[in-house]
Amino acid sequence: MNKYIYILLLIIFVFKAYSYADSNDIKKIEMEVFRNGEVIGYSNYFFDQKDNIIIIKNNTKFKVELFGVSVFSISSETVETYENDELIYFKSNTFQNDKEKYVNLNYDQSLKKLIIDGSSYKGEASIDCIIGNWWNHKILKTNCQISPLSGSIKDQIVTFLGKENISLYGKNYLVHHYKLKSKDENMPDNKKLDFDIWLNSENNLILKVAYSKMGDWEYRLKNFE
Repeated sequence: MNKYIYILLLIIFVFKAYSYADSNDIKKIEMEVFRNGEVIGYSNYFFDQKDNIIIIKNNTKFKVELFGVSVFSISSETVETYENDELIYFKSNTFQNDKEKYVNLNYDQSLKKLIIDGSSYKGEASIDCIIGNWWNHKILKTNCQISPLSGSIKDQIVTFLGKENISLYGKNYLVHHYKLKSKDENMPDNKKLDFDIWLNSENNLILKVAYSKMGDWEYRLKNFE
């Protein structure tokens, strides 16, 4: 009997240790934003965990310039809160160029739903949906994501493409390569999800994200603590 109790406890421990992006020991994730091979900004995540509560804050800022004039920019601040590995709160304020976008999300215990008040969507969402942030490897395990900028919900399909060797900032990694795309192929091109994602399976950190939309974009993991 003691042997089975030990095995059960071990399974629970492993599951909890695997639950976040192995973020239990992570304090900060720093990502650089590239467009056409040039660094144009950053997206940094800061983690604060106390007992069964984890709070993640994100600051993202980048700017595309043409002949010295800004033609596209993002400045965003977000806060998301998890309790026992479940999303219970998310808030974001974003300026895309001069247009303000926002999301206010709370978990409704009685409905077992996420309640969203966003600039693009107001209503309910399944608790299986994941905020579309690059710190969380669970984005690769769900069939829907919530826009961290506007609150819109998009169904997605994730395909494992295989293992690859990549080099980032002078270091070599054996990674898992995934393709994340919108389920609805009839969506307008500017609304579709179409990302290549490289995951370090040893620590469940996303090392690189690439997509093409008004240029070739990449998010690259520069540092984590």
